[in-house]
Amino acid sequence: MMDRRTFLTTLGLAATARAADTGRRTRYYSMHCFLLKQGTQGARVHDWIRAALPKLGAGPKFVLDAVIAPHSPQILLIMGFPSFEEMSAVQAKLYAESPENGADPLFESQNVALLEAAPYSPEIAVEKHEKPRYFELRTYRSPSRPQLAGLHERFAGPEIKIFHRVGIHPLFYSSTLIGANVPNLVYLIPFDSLAAREQAWNAFGVDPDWAKARKESIDKYGQLNSVNDISIFRAAPYSPIS
Repeated sequence: MMDRRTFLTTLGLAATARAADTGRRTRYYSMHCFLLKQGTQGARVHDWIRAALPKLGAGPKFVLDAVIAPHSPQILLIMGFPSFEEMSAVQAKLYAESPENGADPLFESQNVALLEAAPYSPEIAVEKHEKPRYFELRTYRSPSRPQLAGLHERFAGPEIKIFHRVGIHPLFYSSTLIGANVPNLVYLIPFDSLAAREQAWNAFGVDPDWAKARKESIDKYGQLNSVNDISIFRAAPYSPIS
């Protein structure tokens, strides 16, 4: 991930280099990670995001609080867009609403990443749940881009089928275009509870089709992911997708 100013500059350059996409399909995600200290920062960041949300476009949006993450407290804002141009315009609106001031920082630090949806990534349905769900964010770093392509091939083929059979239903699959730990595969999974998460992953781990698919992909490409980063979040009550 990178700081906000560098992200916005790079995003503007990318927007001029690529033609705008047509239609509403979500092709890109921006992921804003606000690292906080204990105290009032969390409430103030939530107030800022909550007030800005109506101005931030029609795409899918998640506002998440860290439950298990390398840094806590932490707030994660994920937004989806059909084009770079719309993404750039929305980022500008978001930060135009920011109540930052030097005397009382809004957050300790911030990281921003730009993700590109994989061709097989599903379109996200914007829906509110009566009880906010848990969301697991997984990042699989590959040793090389050819091995990342092999990882996407495995996901698009047998792995997603196994996921769905055991109760794992990721909302999107992507790779980081601008940010840290590239090349990688990034995906987000909702669970109704931590117990449901544990049950699903336990079932996945002993599934014979998973063992077969993993062996076949390693035999073909070598080890496809060298580092796995896993964090768990809880949807904020006002999150458009909860």
